[in-house]
Order: sequence, then structure tokens, then C-alpha cells
Amino acid sequence: MAVVVRAGAAPLWWLGVVAAGAGAFVPGLTGLRIGALGGAALFLVAAAVVALTRRGRYRALARAAARAGRNDVLQDRAVTARNWRRAHRWWLLLAFLAALGSAWAAPAAGGLLLAGCGAGLWLKAAWIGRLERADDVLLWVRVDWLTSAGRPVGRTVKAYRTTGIAAGDAAPGGARRKLATAA
Repeated sequence: MAVVVRAGAAPLWWLGVVAAGAGAFVPGLTGLRIGALGGAALFLVAAAVVALTRRGRYRALARAAARAGRNDVLQDRAVTARNWRRAHRWWLLLAFLAALGSAWAAPAAGGLLLAGCGAGLWLKAAWIGRLERADDVLLWVRVDWLTSAGRPVGRTVKAYRTTGIAAGDAAPGGARRKLATAA
């Protein structure tokens, strides 16, 4: 489940960094200093808002999570991330273009806002990872519930499923699991 949250973090972060870097070369209406300082403030606010929103719903669904049954369809980390990015590629492109276009008004501000959203998603995934480690389980969303909403706390998500930490190819928090190599 944290994989879905984490799937948007990297594209938002890197697109935001590129847009902020490109926006730094545009003088803009407010000037580079005001645009960069405003962007830094937007980065911090966006990261905090994205990281802290809907935590109650995440906790409630995690508390009510049931053990995954034989008939539950669960996806691997790579498939989930790829599906999320494919489904949201046009929104990511529009957000990137908006961040680039905003550089004419406030240089680097839009890009830093986008990067702040990516950082907030990464922080939220890390928080979910701590929830998973505390209960020694991985939280999953059934594929049929996830594809209709695309969000791990959408209306169609009625409950989470749990498996052991060793299940699947994801570590707690949605990161890739490091495989132990035989010596």
C-alpha cells in the first residue's frame, strides 16, 4: 500500500527539481530572490500538508486490516508503481508544464512546490513504513479496489490486507526490498 503513495514521490520530486532549475534562469516578474524564497516556503508547506493529510484514514484502515486471503489479488511493487505512473502521466506532465510556466511570474517557485509535494509523499510513505514495522506486517490494497480509485485511501478501499514482512518485493514503506546474497 505504501508503494502507491511512494510511486508519485520520485516523479514529482525530479520534475519539480528540473522545473525549479529551469525557472532559476528566467528573471520573472518578482525577481529570482523573491521567487526562490517564496518557492522554499511553498516547498516546506507542501511537504508538510501532503505528509500530514488523511493520516486518520490511513490509521483506521491499518487497524481494521485483515489477513490476506487466498482469493485476494495483490500486485508486486514494480507493477503497482508502473501502473500508477502510467495512469497519472498526463497529470504529471501538466503539473510540470504549469511549474515551468509559473517561472515567468515567480522563478523556481512552481518547481519547488512540485518538489515539495514529492517530498511529502516520500515522508508519508516513510510514516506508513513505521506503522508496518510496528505491527510487523505489510499493508496491501486489493487490486480491484485500487484500480477503480487509484488512491490507497479512496472511497472504494474498504479495508487493507496484511501479509508478513517477507511477502512480495517491497519493504515496509514501499521501498525495494534488499535481497540477501548468498555468501
